[in-house]
Amino acid sequence: MFSPAARHSDERCIKLGCRFYISMFPGVVIATTVNNMAHEDNHRIQRSKRVFINNVDIYASNYIGKFLSASYIGSTLEEATDDFEEEDLSPRNPGQQKVKPGGYKIVGTIRDQSDSKKCIYTSEEYHQLDRNKLLKQMLECDVIIYNITEYADQIEEASWAVKALHEKMDTFFSPKTFILVSTVMTWALSKPVDALDLAIPFTDEDYRRRRPHPSFKQHINAEKLVVKLGKTKSSQFSTYVVASGLQYGMGEQVFHFFFKASWLGEIPKVPIFGEASALPTIHINDLASVILNLIDHKPMQQYIVAVDDSYNTNEDIVKTISSTLGPGRTAVVPAEEAFLVRELTQTYIDLLSVNLRFEAVFIKERLNIRWVSEAGLIENIEHVVEEYKQTRGLLPIRICVLGPPAVGKSTIAQKICRHYKLHHVRLRDTISETIAHLESLIHVDNPDEESADMASGAQEQLDTLKDNMEQNGGRLDDQYVIKIIRDKLKSKPCQNQGFVLDGFPKTYDQAKELFNADDEEGVDMKNLKICPEFIFPLDATDAFLKDRVLHLPEKEVEGSSYTRERFPHRLSNYRDNNTEDETVLNYFDELNIQAESFEITSVDDMDYLVVTERIVKRVGPSQNYGPTTKELQEAERTRTEARLKKEAEQKAEMERLEAEEAAQREARWEEWVSRVEVESNVGAK
Repeated sequence: MFSPAARHSDERCIKLGCRFYISMFPGVVIATTVNNMAHEDNHRIQRSKRVFINNVDIYASNYIGKFLSASYIGSTLEEATDDFEEEDLSPRNPGQQKVKPGGYKIVGTIRDQSDSKKCIYTSEEYHQLDRNKLLKQMLECDVIIYNITEYADQIEEASWAVKALHEKMDTFFSPKTFILVSTVMTWALSKPVDALDLAIPFTDEDYRRRRPHPSFKQHINAEKLVVKLGKTKSSQFSTYVVASGLQYGMGEQVFHFFFKASWLGEIPKVPIFGEASALPTIHINDLASVILNLIDHKPMQQYIVAVDDSYNTNEDIVKTISSTLGPGRTAVVPAEEAFLVRELTQTYIDLLSVNLRFEAVFIKERLNIRWVSEAGLIENIEHVVEEYKQTRGLLPIRICVLGPPAVGKSTIAQKICRHYKLHHVRLRDTISETIAHLESLIHVDNPDEESADMASGAQEQLDTLKDNMEQNGGRLDDQYVIKIIRDKLKSKPCQNQGFVLDGFPKTYDQAKELFNADDEEGVDMKNLKICPEFIFPLDATDAFLKDRVLHLPEKEVEGSSYTRERFPHRLSNYRDNNTEDETVLNYFDELNIQAESFEITSVDDMDYLVVTERIVKRVGPSQNYGPTTKELQEAERTRTEARLKKEAEQKAEMERLEAEEAAQREARWEEWVSRVEVESNVGAK
């Protein structure tokens, strides 16, 4: 029989993955692996590692945890491909064993408990644990990661954690690794490597010479403590400091203001704060890959600089973001103006003002990083922008509303645009915008050579459009109309947020010309960037439409095509171009884009609330940023005004009723008095 102690030790060894088996004879240890006892299993199953990460609900910690949860132990020790297929696990020679990879089990603290959604990759999450309970959780983990790049209040906790673990290391059942994710701001005031050549970058080996930014002195103290405590008994408790560059990628963090401002396009120019300075950067998944490598490799070097290969300046980065996501208009403004931007915290402002160059020698030469963005943000901007859109769910909604004149297309389109924050594309408005834009390019004060060339080209285009309109009684040929509409749909605002195309195209040929894109082999294919996802044809009887036009206010009819002379002709043309056999809808049918039709029959719903609600239900939730502070304030002001108006109306109504009631009481009193007097006079007689 096993002794109780031996049985407990055996269970604990197996649970912890120990390599030694406690024999049934008390006091005798047989140096054999547990695995060798399982003769029927040809594979040694490697247990998963438990990883603790603080604040798993914030940017860096979240993506580090997500990356690790999708990785397997020892993956960076191989030169193999990313795919780890089942057949690769089988032994190639008799008796040879292939390790089945274990994964990483992520646990950690959360900062905000108000969000009830748990991270999909975490096994356990804790909120505001006391220190004893927190230490207990960390002692059950193989790897402890503390991220101090985002919230300064985590520095003290990280320092306490590494000291508490260090004190307990003699009780560890298996080695533990502590990784502090810090920031290059601890190098911000370091003296240059060569005073005569400021372009020479720092390397990991210069870490003893680093000098911190005044706001990051606590960070460097934590770094020194972590390195020091890892020297005591590194075989049992190894520690590392990762000095991270400014992180980018996925949903964005420090650069998010510039991505959002460019994507929304609501400010005339995206600001560049202060003078140009070199910003050391790293993609968040590349930072996570560095951490994964440290867990696998356990190198002797404890201090690691994690940056990509770029030496981009803040000016270059903002200009690239703006031109890729928006119209590309930027302006250099004083650094102090950054304090006026609500989205920029003091930490972000400090990060954006740093001027450092690094060469990450260690991670390039000693680690096996599978880079996402080795060359930096600018070189990989298209990929980074797509990540940003996908991560934040900022996907354009493309809608087309069709139908006969006066059916209500524009009213519905405006409501949809307000609901989803889309751009309303109307033929007449878009042509007017194009002409106005060309005229603005022509009339430029003190033009430089580039502006002069643009003005010349704009003048040529404007002359062509005006000549064509004169020849066609104020209308443009389809070739010009289609080009104008296509350019509008390809504009950054329409590509970012999406659009509602109002009443165009009108014919099958127009649709084909507008939305088709010829590939290299000449095969017609739809242009995915501008082709609508949702088609909503509206219709009504001719009698209904004519009656509606007759009852339109005079100011809407005057100067429009809704006059008694012009409207019947417009309606007739629409019917001729949209017969059962030949309609613009046939084009979308061929592309398997299913249209959802609406018959307008009620004069009681001229606000089209029912139709709009059905369209919103069909399209689904908004894929845009939520309301801005200004919009929330405006909505609150509107609600307050409505409430005060209602209260005033209720008060007036109450006063009116009280006055009526008082008048009625007075009338009844007078009637009673009069009756009494009459009865008294009768009695007296």
